[in-house]
Amino acid sequence: MTTKINMLAIDLAKGSFQVCAVGPEGTVQYNRSLSRTRLATLLAEQPACVVTMEACAKSYHWGRVAQRHGHEVRLVPAAYVKPFVKRQKNNRADAEAIAKAAMRPTMRFVAV
Repeated sequence: MTTKINMLAIDLAKGSFQVCAVGPEGTVQYNRSLSRTRLATLLAEQPACVVTMEACAKSYHWGRVAQRHGHEVRLVPAAYVKPFVKRQKNNRADAEAIAKAAMRPTMRFVAV
């Protein structure tokens, strides 16, 4: 049985990226750390979905990579993500906060 992924929320870092996959009901399917090459492979293999990231210099590059594979890219300003971090600041919590922020109906996004 394969799970349907509606959104991939990605917290960008230097060496590895934290990817939080969200299902149709808004539930977290998985939240794992991936290398650069594994993230590129995931974006290529994943059926079209919404890919969200915190807006920063690297997010524009990865946004274009995701768009090439048919994904809808949403970049969330960092100031809008901060209120959604529930616990201590780490990559895992940040990826989940990006997903929660992007699901808000009135959220404003930055163009890629």
